[in-house]
Amino acid sequence: MCKGSAGPSPLSRRGGRRRAHTAVAVDEVGRKKGERTVQARDHGHVQLLVWARKLAPEERVWAVEDVRHVSGGLVRDLLAAGETVVPVPPNRTAGERRGGRERGKSDPIDALAIARLALREPDLPTARLDEQTRPIRLLVDHREALVAERTRLINRVLWLVHDLDPDLAAAVTKLKQVTTRRKLAAQLQALPATTARRVALAQIALIDSLSIEIDAIEKELKPLVQTRLPRLMTIVGVNVVTAAKLLGEVGDITRFRSSAAFARHNGTAPIPVWSGNDDRHRLNPGGNRQLNTTLHRIAITQARCHEGARALLKRRQETTRDTTKSSFRVLKRHLSDVIYRALVADHHAETAEKDPPTPCT
Repeated sequence: MCKGSAGPSPLSRRGGRRRAHTAVAVDEVGRKKGERTVQARDHGHVQLLVWARKLAPEERVWAVEDVRHVSGGLVRDLLAAGETVVPVPPNRTAGERRGGRERGKSDPIDALAIARLALREPDLPTARLDEQTRPIRLLVDHREALVAERTRLINRVLWLVHDLDPDLAAAVTKLKQVTTRRKLAAQLQALPATTARRVALAQIALIDSLSIEIDAIEKELKPLVQTRLPRLMTIVGVNVVTAAKLLGEVGDITRFRSSAAFARHNGTAPIPVWSGNDDRHRLNPGGNRQLNTTLHRIAITQARCHEGARALLKRRQETTRDTTKSSFRVLKRHLSDVIYRALVADHHAETAEKDPPTPCT
């Protein structure tokens, strides 16, 4: 592990009886030096730290598979202890594991692959302890889960209402609106009492409660985002939810050394797919897919109502004969730089407000 990495791999025991972390220590050339499995509890994290510091007393780098809440407690404890932590995207681990000499899939194999990947990619952004961002990320994740559940309920109501009265089914697609829900509920009440009608009304009531919670989360996010990201909020296509999603996924923007590193992280950096005289690039399927999806939504909005974005897409398709996907790739890459600069400016403004410079005397 000396001047190398430890690759902790989060795991869940069969049957869910307990959870643990498996770590593999490697040296600077990727040779395995040790292996340790501890419980995913505070005392287990301490044991892992003691073990790692014995193997590498001077310098350590922890490469942790970025699986959100499963590894969140470990990452926070390591950062609080002053350790250097590098989050590794899970989709990168699979490719590294397939290229290894040891066949199969286990937690030690995954941990070794994570450590070797971090050694081979020294420019991966490091993690930062930012407890102000974590509540925003939790709220955004909770809202997305509620929206997904509401969509499933709306789809189930659609078929029930279609079975009861096909003429009423057209309004189901607009059940996100409270007036539509109330109108549909009143129309269902006028139908004969059946089990299908009862279930449909119960599901509409659930949609009501989910919508109330979704709106409450958005109201809670609004002051948190507007005070921290005023410049980001001025970008066309960025609303409160979008800005909160960006902040939650990015965290501390200063962990990216440049806009190019940020583009590589969010998957907008193009991938060359050319051979011979055919020089082409394609969309990058790697990177943080949550960030990439958010950038795609912003790009769709700008393509519809932003003159600069529309002019860029038109110019790419007319002068370079790009396909629609290729021109959108260029727009998303441009948006990545714009968002990076806005996040950096907001970060510097927030830092200056917290720690104003001492006047010269």
